[in-house]
Amino acid sequence: MAEMGLTLTCPAFIQGGPIAPLHTCDGMDTSPALQWSHTPPETSSFILLMEDADAPNGPVTHWVLFDIPGSAEGLAEQEVSIGIPGRNDLHHEGYTGPCPPPRGREHRYVLRLYALDVASRGLQRGASRRDVDNAMRGHVLEQAELMGRYAR
Repeated sequence: MAEMGLTLTCPAFIQGGPIAPLHTCDGMDTSPALQWSHTPPETSSFILLMEDADAPNGPVTHWVLFDIPGSAEGLAEQEVSIGIPGRNDLHHEGYTGPCPPPRGREHRYVLRLYALDVASRGLQRGASRRDVDNAMRGHVLEQAELMGRYAR
């Protein structure tokens, strides 16, 4: 039997499925609950990123969250007490929900969870996506992805 790697799931949508308006700019812009499992035993922390893969000028980061404790198994909906929020490409800290152009095509929103071998990379609240990417380089044990879709 093959070993299962790190997995990421969301009770609000399935892999490739539609994201509920509650989690978007058309609703309450509430971050979704997430769960993960099959964490590598050496995990000391996690980093969570979400980006719009279909933004007109290239991927746009909507969520940056780092220094999530390695013991965590998920995040509650609208969780603000776990991890440290970074600055997303929309100039907000933490989560900004899907908000593709009205009457446009459906966009793919990709969540990526990274298991790291260090507890912290010493980043400050509001760190940019670039800072987070640079800080985790060489420390990723595994990653998991979950993609949802949204159109307005």
